Amino acid sequence: MTDAKQMQFGQRLRRIDHNHRKLAKGFVTSMNHDGLLIARPVRTDLRFTWRGVAYVIIVMMAFKIFLHAQIGAEAYQARVVALQNGSITAQLGAYAMTADPITVAFANAMGKAAD
Repeated sequence: MTDAKQMQFGQRLRRIDHNHRKLAKGFVTSMNHDGLLIARPVRTDLRFTWRGVAYVIIVMMAFKIFLHAQIGAEAYQARVVALQNGSITAQLGAYAMTADPITVAFANAMGKAAD
């Protein structure tokens, strides 16, 4: 065997071994359009994504806006102050729920639209 063929063979063995290790953690089979069954590894690890962070921020902002529009500015501020006097977890929640200019602007717009 020549060196080039031996290198290709070694690369193929590494790729097969890598795929085998991934499939050993779990796999799902699917059928191609021609009837060939393909095994694909199942993702088991939790992955950090910026899209997930963006969704959490958007949902949190929407919740703050809705709450601020529903109960009013004074009651909202009173509840945030009550959270600030609580445990460390409640204080973190108070920090996150503090009304910012965007929240107030959208809540006012929602309040005017409802009238």
